[in-house]
Amino acid sequence: MFLYDSVQKTKCKFEPLIEGKVSLYVCGPTVYDDAHLGHAKSALAFDLLRRVLEANGYQVTFARNITDIDDKIINKATELGVAPSQIASRYTDAYTRDMSAIGVRPPTLEPKATESIDAMVTMIQKLLDKKHAYTINNGDIYFDTASDKNYLSLSNRQSSENISRVEKVSEKKNDADFALWKAVHDDTISFDSPFGPGRPGWHLECSAMIDKYFPTQEMSYAIDIHGGGADLLFPHHENEAAQTRCATNHELARYWMHNGFINVDGEKMSKSLGNSFFLKDALKAYHGEVLRFYLLSTHYRGDFNFNEEDLIASKKRLDRLYRLKKRIFGLTAEVIDTEFKTALLEVLSDDLNVSKAYALIDELISNANDALDANPKDKLYRQKLLSSLGFIETVLGFGGQNPYEYFQFGLDEATKAKIDGLISKRSEAKALKDFAASDAIRDELISMNVSIMDTVNGTFWEISN
Repeated sequence: MFLYDSVQKTKCKFEPLIEGKVSLYVCGPTVYDDAHLGHAKSALAFDLLRRVLEANGYQVTFARNITDIDDKIINKATELGVAPSQIASRYTDAYTRDMSAIGVRPPTLEPKATESIDAMVTMIQKLLDKKHAYTINNGDIYFDTASDKNYLSLSNRQSSENISRVEKVSEKKNDADFALWKAVHDDTISFDSPFGPGRPGWHLECSAMIDKYFPTQEMSYAIDIHGGGADLLFPHHENEAAQTRCATNHELARYWMHNGFINVDGEKMSKSLGNSFFLKDALKAYHGEVLRFYLLSTHYRGDFNFNEEDLIASKKRLDRLYRLKKRIFGLTAEVIDTEFKTALLEVLSDDLNVSKAYALIDELISNANDALDANPKDKLYRQKLLSSLGFIETVLGFGGQNPYEYFQFGLDEATKAKIDGLISKRSEAKALKDFAASDAIRDELISMNVSIMDTVNGTFWEISN
């Protein structure tokens, strides 16, 4: 398996720290608002990575944190007149719901910042003891970037590029120094510590959580893979790496992976631009699996331009898979198509090459339709085909729905109930051999653009496209 390392800027052969096991950590959301398409793209990229690693036989421990205490959360709580914990809880639940809707599997570990204060305090104390951190007069504690000879080695920046993105505090030793602990002197939310009441710095969270949940066993790196959005490489990941390096005497991650940005109709997604497309809104109009198929369709490292025209075209591509699935619906996969499985896993193991993966799936669908047209009763072929579709679902996370229900998405419950009622009446008429009534109901369903299929497993219907 080969992965692109953001630090080395090249594809590298993946070699885990412990044979057969993979430790993967991805920066999760700060829960002060609903998830947007950028969150979805990142979550899908690393969900795919996890699935491909597992398909290659690795046992993956996947951690994704929740930042549930932050100035943005506190400001939102103040604005709404509620406790910060309520804001964090509300949007954590919303994030979990929306990620589930697009098929993102829950992480193995989902540590919260508020549950890891002890680990952060421990790391700060280590940095103070080793002279990599210092306290200023108001009680704030800063990391001394000049004390780390390898600082900026992760992002390969120059020190002069660093200054504009950090807070200006006159007592800091260096402009680039960043906060580890912010002292609190009023009645806003704070945590007890040996340094006095305060709140942890954002960069500290991930370093401390990784140190807490991934014991290093005297290895050179804390974890195998650290992931996140491209915007996190600097300063967040740079500062994480510095903290861990100086506190623990080992590097944070062997491989660093970053996903690209989301653009909405050509503009980078940004709250300031007013084009932050919330995932919950997209899910009202499109099934989560359609969004998953679309958002995964371009390589994770590239920027993604979201527009509805491309989304509709992408859905039609997924529709072809489900129309094929209808042709073999009701079978069980008793035979494995090892050739297709091997080919799909090979391209995905090359730094998650989804373009080649989707091309293989398109080819599979075209060849399968031709083969079924030529010999629709070839049971062995249909079982192998079903196994291929099952592997697509396992490793890419789409194609697992009932194909008839897939084409029913978006109908209101009243319309579904009406159609179900007509189909039930048709079945009763057929049982009574009242074929005139049965045909009349069928014609009514056709006028509603409803296609029906009678199978050994029952009668299924869809809205014809």
